[in-house]
Amino acid sequence: MKIAIIGLGLMGGSIALSLRKKEFVSEIVGIDHNPQHQKDALKLCLVEKIVTLDAIKDFDVIILSIPVDGIIKTLVNLTDVAAHTTIIDLGSTKERIIANVPTEIRKNFVAAHPMTGTEHFGPYAAVDGLYDEQVVVLCDLEESGEIQQTTAKKIFRSLNMKKYFMRAKEHDRHAAFISHMPHVISFSIANTVMKQENKDNILALAAGGFRSMSRLAKSSPSMWEDIFRQNKENVLEAINLFEDELARLKKHIVNDEWDKVHHDMANGRKLHDILD
Repeated sequence: MKIAIIGLGLMGGSIALSLRKKEFVSEIVGIDHNPQHQKDALKLCLVEKIVTLDAIKDFDVIILSIPVDGIIKTLVNLTDVAAHTTIIDLGSTKERIIANVPTEIRKNFVAAHPMTGTEHFGPYAAVDGLYDEQVVVLCDLEESGEIQQTTAKKIFRSLNMKKYFMRAKEHDRHAAFISHMPHVISFSIANTVMKQENKDNILALAAGGFRSMSRLAKSSPSMWEDIFRQNKENVLEAINLFEDELARLKKHIVNDEWDKVHHDMANGRKLHDILD
């Protein structure tokens, strides 16, 4: 199987590291608009060579691991891929991407969202085993061709991922609460502290809690700007509901209603009965 990966950062680089070990993969090549990423990807042996878009249109698999807006633009330039080619996108939102897939290649296309990652980006962020035992959500899969469905399932099965299936609209709302809103909060926490504290105090006093809460603020602003734009309505709903929770807790503290503060925290703690 010949595989091309467009976007050689954390997600694309990590999938390259894992797939190159598979017996069914004969070749992995890459495309990235960033010249330094191209050099780094070759140095790290993430891909065998850097190619152009025209060179991959008869490949078995094309994986799009780039910001959401870039995925939509790239799909327009892939309308003449071979009939057997499977195009898999790894974008964090799905509804608008699917709506913009050119009709000519809808059967070629598989919408996937691996629910994994770190706050780092670029080729040096690539991690072997990043996808192992993680969840991948496949959206509107029945609209993809049979060959493409089989190919995508084979790839994610080889990565030891847990497959979930849902509609794109449903996925985007869930992602807004579970993935996108935490990034909104992390960026906001980081900015709040930066505006109130100097560098020395931050270095001296930032302990585990602050580091954990602000870790996601290290993520790529370009990528997350795209995600927030593409999933704007769901992200705003999530922010509004979070603001309601924060206002309720603030009110209890202002009014010295410590039993209610305790109750709210105890309810929040139940989340880890699910996660742990």
